[in-house]
Amino acid sequence: MTGSNPTRVRCDQLAPVLGDLDGNIAQILDAVARGRADAVDVLVLPELATSGYCFQNAAEAREVAIRSSHAVFTRIADRLCGSAGIVVVGFCEDDDGRVRNSAAVIDGDGVRAVYRKSHLWDRETLVFTAGDEPPPVIDTPHGRLGVMICYDAEFPEMPRMLALAGADLIAVPTNWPVGEHPASDRVAEVVMMQAAARTNGVFIACCDRAGTELGQDWNESSVIVDRFGWVLAETQPGAGRATVTADVFPRLARDKASSPRNDWLQDRRPDVYRREVPTA
Repeated sequence: MTGSNPTRVRCDQLAPVLGDLDGNIAQILDAVARGRADAVDVLVLPELATSGYCFQNAAEAREVAIRSSHAVFTRIADRLCGSAGIVVVGFCEDDDGRVRNSAAVIDGDGVRAVYRKSHLWDRETLVFTAGDEPPPVIDTPHGRLGVMICYDAEFPEMPRMLALAGADLIAVPTNWPVGEHPASDRVAEVVMMQAAARTNGVFIACCDRAGTELGQDWNESSVIVDRFGWVLAETQPGAGRATVTADVFPRLARDKASSPRNDWLQDRRPDVYRREVPTA
């Protein structure tokens, strides 16, 4: 089931600059080149890595929005050519005039899939049009790869639907705004990813971003979690530009046994969940 070699997964915590399309593309291509040099199989980059995040309105975002046919994706594919490498990168998408918060999955042949963020956070609702299509699961040489973006992960239905569709590994480009948390605990977003991985028996790789943008700081808490919910690799909050890398066997996620008599997905009771909850 596992194959003879592990899959090397990396999250590269870039620091996109708002509106600097060319500079951000250079950062992305450099991350891809470094990943290739380090034999990375699945590279996850931040949400809106091509554009930055803190747009005031859709018109401002539209100035740096790109289509999935943009040359940056061809250049990524060219750098992956001859390998089995996969890159998942967030981008500001021009979708026939609508601006989307999207993620592209790219291999040596080009763009394999584009996912448009379903759940928009706070001021994103003033800038982007939410996607209406379910997140994809893509067959790759490294197992079945699912994708969601940032705030999507706060809805348990999202990782669950990806697990039910057969995802082994879920890639999550994200921009997690910094927030208060007890010093003894990880940030809440990482805790959520640990819970999602465990309750669905999947590997999860979340790539946060670095830098300060219009006064907004970020958790800078990229993380790779195994199928039991344990952290394999993580950046420390406030780490700035950093990478986290882990060697995993994604296909192990196809074994959902939680005990000799239990299975995380087969034990579900949808018939019960659909019933109305009685109230006194």
